[in-house]
Amino acid sequence: MTARPILHVLTGLTASGKTARALDWAEQHDAEIVSCDSLLVYRGMDIGTAKPTAAERARVPHHLIDMVEPRERYDVQRYVAAARAAVDDIRRRGRAVLVVGGSGFYLRSFFAPMSDEIEVDPALREQIEARLVGEGLEALVAELRTLNPDGLGTLDTQNPRRVVRALERCRATGRTLVDLAAAFREKPSAFADFELRLTRLDSEPAELERRIVQRVRAMLAAGLVDEVRRLDTLGLRENASAAGAIGYREVLVLLDGKKPLVALEGEIVRNTRALVKKQRTWFRTQLPTLHRVIRIGQAGELFDEREPATPATGP
Repeated sequence: MTARPILHVLTGLTASGKTARALDWAEQHDAEIVSCDSLLVYRGMDIGTAKPTAAERARVPHHLIDMVEPRERYDVQRYVAAARAAVDDIRRRGRAVLVVGGSGFYLRSFFAPMSDEIEVDPALREQIEARLVGEGLEALVAELRTLNPDGLGTLDTQNPRRVVRALERCRATGRTLVDLAAAFREKPSAFADFELRLTRLDSEPAELERRIVQRVRAMLAAGLVDEVRRLDTLGLRENASAAGAIGYREVLVLLDGKKPLVALEGEIVRNTRALVKKQRTWFRTQLPTLHRVIRIGQAGELFDEREPATPATGP
C-alpha cells in the first residue's frame, strides 16, 4: 500500500510567533509555505495583518497571499480550490509543503469537507428570496417543516439567510436536511489523500500579552493608520469581512471621528485579547484531538506539551 504524502500544518494563536518558526522550518526542510489566513489574501492589507515582509517571502516562497483587492469578497470555497492547486504545484516541483495560519474555517478545510457542492438554480434562489420579502420568514420555515418531517436539525430558524439556504438545498435536491447533513459528514476533505501533521503554537499568558502589546505598537509605528486611510479610498468598507478585521475596524472608527487617537492602541489590544480567547476555544473544540503542541514560555523557551500523534517532524 502506497503511503500518503505528508502535509505539514502549523497553526497557533495570534502573535504566537508562527511566521518566524515557519520560515526556519521551511528553510531547513526545503519547503514552501501555503498561507492559511483569511486576511493575507487581500492586497494592501499588510501592516494590520502582520503579512510576511518582502524579505521573508524572499527567504521562502509563499502562496495564497495578495490574491484579491480588499473590496472583493473571498470565501472558503475559493480558498480550498486555490490551496489545493498550490499544494499540488509545490509537490510536482519536488518540495515539501508547510501550511501556516490560524483562520478557523480555512484551517478546518484541510481536515474536513467545507462544501456540499449542491448547485442551486439561480431562478429558484430568486424565487425563494422573493417569497422571503413578500411572505415573510415564517412562510419559508413552515415549508421547511413540511419538507422535513424528521425535523430541522440545528437550523437557526430566526436567521433569514440560513433559512433561505436550507430551503434552496431541500428544493434543489428533494432531500431532507437530516439526509443532507448525513451525506455531508461522509464527504472526504479536499486533502483526504494526504497525511496531515499538525503542530499548534501556544504561549504562557504573560508572554502572549507581551507579544500582543508589542505587535500592536509596532503596527501603529509602521503606519497602520495611513494604510487603513489609503485602503478606505480603495473600497475597503465594501467588504465587511476585511473592514471588520481587528486593527482595521478600530482605525475606521478613528477616521470617522468617533474615537480619539489616544484610545486606539488600547482598543486594538483589547480586541486582540478577545480574539485570542475565541481562538483558544476554537482550537480546543474544532481541531483534531491528537496533534503536537509547542508552548512558548515567559522567557521565550519552547516546551512540547503533548506527545505528537505522528513522528515529531513538524515545525
